Amino acid sequence: MTFRLTAKQQEANTLIAGPAKYILLYGGSRSAKTFTHIRAIVTRALLAPGSRHAVLGFRQNRIIQAIVLDTFPKVLKLCFPNAGGTYDKQKAYHTFPNGSEVWFGGLDDAERSEKVLGLEHATILLNECSQISNDTRQTVETRLAQKVMIKVPGQPERELRLKMLFDENPPKKSHWTYKLFTKKINPDDGRPLAHPEAYVSLQMNPIDNVENLAAGYMESLNNLGAAKRRRFRDGEYGDANPNQLFDEDNFEKYRVLDIDELPDMVRIVVAVDPSGSGDTDNEDNDAIGIAVAGLGVDGIAYAIEDRTVKAGPATWGRVATGAYEHHDADCVVGEQNYGGEMVRFVIRTANPRVPYKKVTATRGKVVRAEPVAALYAQGKVRHVGYLRDLEDELVGFTTNGYEGEKSPNRADALIWAIYALFPALTKPKAEEVPYEPDEPLDSGAGY
Repeated sequence: MTFRLTAKQQEANTLIAGPAKYILLYGGSRSAKTFTHIRAIVTRALLAPGSRHAVLGFRQNRIIQAIVLDTFPKVLKLCFPNAGGTYDKQKAYHTFPNGSEVWFGGLDDAERSEKVLGLEHATILLNECSQISNDTRQTVETRLAQKVMIKVPGQPERELRLKMLFDENPPKKSHWTYKLFTKKINPDDGRPLAHPEAYVSLQMNPIDNVENLAAGYMESLNNLGAAKRRRFRDGEYGDANPNQLFDEDNFEKYRVLDIDELPDMVRIVVAVDPSGSGDTDNEDNDAIGIAVAGLGVDGIAYAIEDRTVKAGPATWGRVATGAYEHHDADCVVGEQNYGGEMVRFVIRTANPRVPYKKVTATRGKVVRAEPVAALYAQGKVRHVGYLRDLEDELVGFTTNGYEGEKSPNRADALIWAIYALFPALTKPKAEEVPYEPDEPLDSGAGY
């Protein structure tokens, strides 16, 4: 099958080949942004013998998995089947027969990034740059300095213009990419750019690449929550909310997609945030928040699973204790002041062998969420996989109160879990409730 660029990819290529030095491709998921940039980098590498190019992201593992093992070989196979070359796995760079190199690296490790940033490059791509700070962007740009010549048989030699490429699913409008490429201002001080024409951008969305997408993918995007649809389907920047406690960019920045990346867990808890749902006629009631989280040997908390369910005690008790057994957790936790004894009773009813711990925290959702939000900002809490409903609730917390659409039971449960994993957040510390083989409970009583 002959490979053909989509109309949007052709438009992007025109920008990349034009006079602008900085090119941002932004938009929804699976819209061929990175593919287009990688194709341009390979083209430049083949045109300029001995040239050097870098593909960088926030995390090394993601660059290896998403680019080195997927996008880069796909581009070579479809667009440059005869390019040849070899890949050095230890140093993470590909060498073409003409001596040009493409280096791959993450900016999350000083030693690894130093190997790449110690070299000068003719092209630098910051992949998923919404996860990268403006300070890091400026540091990386200092390595955009290699002078090389384009050598095409029958044509005079000319210098390869330096290019810095960017791609992202658009974050909030407060991000430096929006300020730089859309508002054309300096992200540090807000002054107009001296050369705004050097910064160009193009929106690329999944619908522009639909001919290359698997059947049903667009439908899955259509089923996302409103905020996620705007970002991952429609490719729109989110409105900046200065009062928002949790920044969803941190979810993406620190998300763990490969289970093998998880460290050993020192402690795992299942947290429950109860509501008044009964076992029948509970359609209009709030869900029961059930979250599983663990504290790794690296000192970081990992949100492992969201088992929130809309059901009565007989059902959610089994769900919570089932999560305890499935994840080999240390205990189930619940808040002491509101429904704590009820949670304890339900858990004991579902499985008398499951230990239960009461957690005490500041009253008021927002005040309670603030120290947890601070941990997120430091990368001390990370999500395993995509917990979209939970994440939607977290971003509803603001300094003015909770502004989400529904009660944040999922988020509240996770917050209880984080308090249990980081007991220094609680004053006084969470009270341990040891398991006592008290009188057998009637598992059917009242439920």
